[in-house]
Amino acid sequence: MGVAEHGNSAVLVTLASRNELLDRRRIDLTHGLPTHPYHHEGSWAVGRYRDSPWARPIPLADAVALVERVHQAAALGARDALHALAATVSVPIARIAIRACAGLPPTIEQRIVDTRAANVADSIMYRQALADAARERGWAVYWYDREQVFAAAARALGDNDVDALLRAMGRSIGAPWQARHKLATAAAIAAAAQ
Repeated sequence: MGVAEHGNSAVLVTLASRNELLDRRRIDLTHGLPTHPYHHEGSWAVGRYRDSPWARPIPLADAVALVERVHQAAALGARDALHALAATVSVPIARIAIRACAGLPPTIEQRIVDTRAANVADSIMYRQALADAARERGWAVYWYDREQVFAAAARALGDNDVDALLRAMGRSIGAPWQARHKLATAAAIAAAAQ
C-alpha cells in the first residue's frame, strides 16, 4: 500500500502483485479537531503571527494539550482506517509506503518553539500515526523519498515507464486520479520491490 498524506487526510492506494489496483481511498485521521495544531495554535502560543487577523492568543500549555489530543485522535483514526482497509481488500497487506519523516526535537513544546519543526510536525505526526498503526497490524513500513519515489518505482518495474503505467491505471479506473494517487501508487510499487 502507498500513502500520500495532506494534512490530516491521506490517499491510500493498495496494489496486488503485478501492480493490480485493489483499492484506493481517501481517509481523514481526525475529525472535529484542528488539523495543524503545531503550526497554527502552537505558533500562536509562542507569538508567531501575532499581528495576523486570524491568530488568537493561546497559552503554551493549552497548545501542548491540544497537540496531545490530536496525536491521540490521529492514532485512533489511523488504526480504524487501516482496519477498515484490511477488511475490504481480498489479500493480506504486507507493506505500507509512507513518506520519510525529518527528525524533530523530542518534546511537543520543543517542536512548537522551533519554527522549522512547527512547520513540518503536523504532517509528521499523521505519517507516524499511520506507521504505528501499520506496525501494530504486522505490516512492514517502507519510508520513501518523495523526490526519488518515481525513479524507485521505475527501477522496480525493470526501468519501464512508470508514468505510462500510472496513466493507464488512471484511465482504467477513472476519476479521481490525481497527483496524490499517482504518488501513493509509485510508493506502493517501490515498496513492493523491497
